[in-house]
Amino acid sequence: MAKKILFVVTGTDHWTLNDGTRHPTGFWAEELITPYRALTVAGHRVTVATPGGVRPTVDRASLTEGAEAELAGIGALNAPVALEKVDLDDYDAVFYPGGHGPMEDLAVDAVSGALLTAALDSGKPLAVVCHGPAALLAATRPDGTSPFAGRRLTGFSNAEETQAGLADKAPWLLQDRLVGLGADYQEGEPWAPFVVVDGNLTTGQNPSSSAPLAIELLKQLG
Repeated sequence: MAKKILFVVTGTDHWTLNDGTRHPTGFWAEELITPYRALTVAGHRVTVATPGGVRPTVDRASLTEGAEAELAGIGALNAPVALEKVDLDDYDAVFYPGGHGPMEDLAVDAVSGALLTAALDSGKPLAVVCHGPAALLAATRPDGTSPFAGRRLTGFSNAEETQAGLADKAPWLLQDRLVGLGADYQEGEPWAPFVVVDGNLTTGQNPSSSAPLAIELLKQLG
């Protein structure tokens, strides 16, 4: 039976570095294309949502041969729904791709944070990959604690950010912030596929984790 999956995608085209300069970014192509392809081939339907309903920007650095054409074929990217108008009840699962974009907008987006909290509490599959877990930083309970405190998860590592050449320019590092909110951060080898499953929460560390994360998400969707 076809399920409905919500893809929550960054709406920004830059990441502000610690010297105030804007690093061009957006979402990372592989992290959106690979799960989208796996889910739609399996017969599921994907809706894309962004803050304000803006058309998302792909990080040009992530465009491999064929990726641009594949993205052009994803009609949902051209007409995303506004994240502010999303009703979790309309969807069977929620997925957040990465790219450095989420470090800029979703990390401080209270609407996204509330959606993540509701998705986690609902028991519906929630999958987040690479820099996507930056969005978890905006999720808080009424008492100020993070719903992701104590949860086993992963995300783009300090080692990977260092090897990518951006760690010394970053205003903060994702791994540090995830540890800081009380999550049980798990780290795999840099750039190798690494997925952590904790109940209905599935996280992937880096772009190469997109495929195994999609497989896990399909498994949870039944």
